[in-house]
Amino acid sequence: MTNEENIQKFVNYLRNERHFSPHTTSSYKRDLGFLSSFINNKTVDRIAAREYLLELEKKHYSRRSIARKLSAARSFFRFLVREKLGKTNPFQNLLTPKLPKKLPNFLYPEEMKSLLEAPDTKNPLGLRDRAIMEIVYGTGIRVIEVARINAGDVDFDEGELRVLGKGEKERIVLFGSHARKAIQEYLKNGRPALLSGKKNNSLFLGRRGTRLSPRQIERMINFYARKAGIQKKVTPHTLRHSFASHLLEGGADLRMVQELLGHVSLSTTQVYTHITKERLKKVYDESHPRAK
Repeated sequence: MTNEENIQKFVNYLRNERHFSPHTTSSYKRDLGFLSSFINNKTVDRIAAREYLLELEKKHYSRRSIARKLSAARSFFRFLVREKLGKTNPFQNLLTPKLPKKLPNFLYPEEMKSLLEAPDTKNPLGLRDRAIMEIVYGTGIRVIEVARINAGDVDFDEGELRVLGKGEKERIVLFGSHARKAIQEYLKNGRPALLSGKKNNSLFLGRRGTRLSPRQIERMINFYARKAGIQKKVTPHTLRHSFASHLLEGGADLRMVQELLGHVSLSTTQVYTHITKERLKKVYDESHPRAK
């Protein structure tokens, strides 16, 4: 059941029906290739599934890697059963290692201000980069969603942005005055220079007038974080985390933040409540004379 043909059918299903990204489908294919090598095309039952878990532990994979590989196996066999290519899912009730609770990395407002002011807005690339960071921090959208934005997706009158998220789901997000100003300045003085007479409906362009990739955006944000002297790893997701934590600190409702982030489950959004508690504790420890 774990032969290459069935794995490819599953990958095609993820790509064409679930609309998973190339990066995610490649990860599934890689994990299932590892499973296939271990099973060696034998019948997979519950005993084999447990042996696979023991093999992963013996190879000293991290808990997170083991959980991901087991999740891939579970999803794959669920697909086989649904397509009548298999009878049971031997991974269905196999316990996944408990993952340590990891709080999302975020920036404090003063760090965020330094980051946003780092680009040199006297040139087209600086205008573009400032607009990208204002958009990510001002809306909380994912880096893949930023890369997909077209010039026609921005509604300045309503302060709204149309984005294409996970599973090709379209949603509307809001942006404020700072993001509005940054985008307008980029559209006026930055994008035309990067476009150089070419035709491209992408909002954010590279030096050659082509659509920016998520990886290029990641490198750009990391560059400005170093330039701003921020002593921590900063990614586009760090800005997304900062967006959510700053909203909650400002009194926003958790369900409203869930809607803005595009989370399906409220439990995914609840991790940000831990951030605000951690920060409150830090402020208390540093400020109250009886804290120490």
